[in-house]
Amino acid sequence: MIEQNTQQQKQYKILLIGDKCIDVYQYGHVDRISPEAPVPIFVPTHKEEREGMVGNVYTNLVALGCSVDVVCGLSSKKTRLIDIRSRQQILRIDEDVKSIPVSFTDAQGYDAVVISDYNKGVVSYELIEALIENNKIPFFIDTKKSDLERMQGAWVKINESEYSKIKSECTGLIVTKGAQGAEIIHHEINLKSPKVEVVDITGAGDTFLAAMAYKYLETKDIKTSVEFANRAASITVQHFGCYAPSLEEIK
Repeated sequence: MIEQNTQQQKQYKILLIGDKCIDVYQYGHVDRISPEAPVPIFVPTHKEEREGMVGNVYTNLVALGCSVDVVCGLSSKKTRLIDIRSRQQILRIDEDVKSIPVSFTDAQGYDAVVISDYNKGVVSYELIEALIENNKIPFFIDTKKSDLERMQGAWVKINESEYSKIKSECTGLIVTKGAQGAEIIHHEINLKSPKVEVVDITGAGDTFLAAMAYKYLETKDIKTSVEFANRAASITVQHFGCYAPSLEEIK
């Protein structure tokens, strides 16, 4: 008789901190150029709203079976004008809102802290330093900040463009390179991404962050975690807009 595996997937408890955003997708079509200026005339038809930034990281963590508590600030808004024929972005309108930094030091009871820092005010260097100093659990950070030495003790994920602008590094630095994969700096590990047809890269970084954190809690191995995150992000980019792949999809 074949024995069935009845062990359930562990539900990790995550404290998620970051900047909030509403993504508005305004769909429409362009049939002519304006007589007033050489610009297209956009005729709106319908729109969708989705959670972006920390909200998208939340959606991705929940899709992987995590229990997530969120600390965030005021909501910014990004409006994308989308041509319904080509599914291409014509224009993006950013309405950024600056939040007051949050301040606390206790993350007891959580398996990990995940920080989605778009530099809109919620996350300060002091918050990151205090949390890392006072809580002996894994930290995973996606940040627009440049002084990464102040994030020592965390796994910090940035993209190539952000890497070119940093002032200092930490030992847990991971640089994502789109279709070229990701590099774990100071560990001399380069990992390739699966070759896929890219539809939209929106939200891929959020998916990478969530997937990396989940897999690290499961394996405690950063190479395995980044490989898993690469696979997860390669699924996201095959969909239009933010997309949170399930554990079954990634596996």
